[in-house]
Amino acid sequence: MAYRDLRAYLTALEERGKLKRISKEVDKDWEVAAVCRQTFYKIPPQRRPALMFDNVKGFDTPICAGVLGASRDIYAIGLETDGVEGINRKWDAALEKPIPPVMMKTGPCKENILHGNQVDIGKLPVPVWTVGEDPGPFFTSPYVVTKDPETGIRNVGTYRMQVKGPNKTGFLFGKRQDASWHLRKHNELNQPMPVAVVIGADPSIGYVSVSKMSEELDEYAVAGALRGAPVELVPCETVPLEVPATAEIVLEGEIPANFTEMEGPFGEYTGYMGPAGKGPVFNIKCMTFRNNPVYQAFISQRPPSESSCIRGVGREWPLFKHLKYNLRLPIKDLRMKEAGGSGAYVVVSLKKQFNGQVKQLMYGIWSLRTGFGKITVVVDEDIDVWDDFDVDWALSWHVRPDKDVYIERDTQSVGLDPSQAPKQVPQHDPIRDVGARLAIDATRKHDYPAIALPPKDHLDRVAARWKDYGIDS
Repeated sequence: MAYRDLRAYLTALEERGKLKRISKEVDKDWEVAAVCRQTFYKIPPQRRPALMFDNVKGFDTPICAGVLGASRDIYAIGLETDGVEGINRKWDAALEKPIPPVMMKTGPCKENILHGNQVDIGKLPVPVWTVGEDPGPFFTSPYVVTKDPETGIRNVGTYRMQVKGPNKTGFLFGKRQDASWHLRKHNELNQPMPVAVVIGADPSIGYVSVSKMSEELDEYAVAGALRGAPVELVPCETVPLEVPATAEIVLEGEIPANFTEMEGPFGEYTGYMGPAGKGPVFNIKCMTFRNNPVYQAFISQRPPSESSCIRGVGREWPLFKHLKYNLRLPIKDLRMKEAGGSGAYVVVSLKKQFNGQVKQLMYGIWSLRTGFGKITVVVDEDIDVWDDFDVDWALSWHVRPDKDVYIERDTQSVGLDPSQAPKQVPQHDPIRDVGARLAIDATRKHDYPAIALPPKDHLDRVAARWKDYGIDS
């Protein structure tokens, strides 16, 4: 049964021992970020919980963090499934057969409605994440709803959002992100762009907001298929957009046409400060929220993090499907390594059929507009892409650097990549737009000697009797 809202999902996490409530008073301006980071440092993924800060100094509203992606196990709970295969099946069905949302007259997100000068986002416990570097608090999990003014297709995306005043924030939209396309069209029409920002919703909304899919798909419909039931929407109070009826908090307003001001810097998913630059401004006209709302944040900054986890899980299957079923390439497995923010570093195993097929695979990965695979490694099908040692072994002994390393120049880059330019170069400077990609063919190119291990049947026999040896009983 689909989670009705964030609260039902938090209950499910707690029942499974995957939510840790923190009763100690914490300071949102330094302590929340440090506790989140230490949770990732000290607890391995299989035991790592999501966090609920019940006692935030100076605020009545609790903060939850890590609830979508403290680990892949938690991600699976969010989709009401088990394991990687279950997650992939959910995403496959959702992309193939979206379930359109349904409109409701009202919902819990309308329990409190504030207009104009009544709006004060300073009353929300928005944390400071990179103390001493960020210019102030940032929303890290805003589900930003925009609409294409020509086609009417909605988009739900997650973009960093800087607090600039009681009813004003900044945004960073990447040049190839859907909200940026929508804003560009509104600017050409010299019309303000309506925006709604959802803070806290059932997990399917968060998952679609950070995943890459066709711009022709309505993310609400994909979310409906992920959750197995239509998303219930309500109309906004002041803008022509729709938001989940059970959202915790909704901010409504507009981005003025053809107007920007400085935004950032911010501690980004690359693990470095994302530079400042001119960005759009969000003027908030209305705020609606539930009684006793819960503020939801993503744990981002240097990977591993919640953001790198949810991006990786949500991106791996669509890319796998594109390569295997659209391009008909015989790949076995695919991994977006978290160290690369689940996008920059891709490892793929291939059942190579002929010379040149590795290059086909590389260009297949690079063909997508999402900028995947700044570093792309292709290995044979017997190499486990999830085993770093296995991949390093292939890189060490299956590669001739003079023949198997390729550099593709003048390709699409990721604007937040700190290797593109010095930190003082503004975020949207053209120098950040074009970069290069590195590919390594770590497959075997000729007959190799036998692998130097005991025979598999000997290893299996010992494994079956392992307790008899008393080594780690």
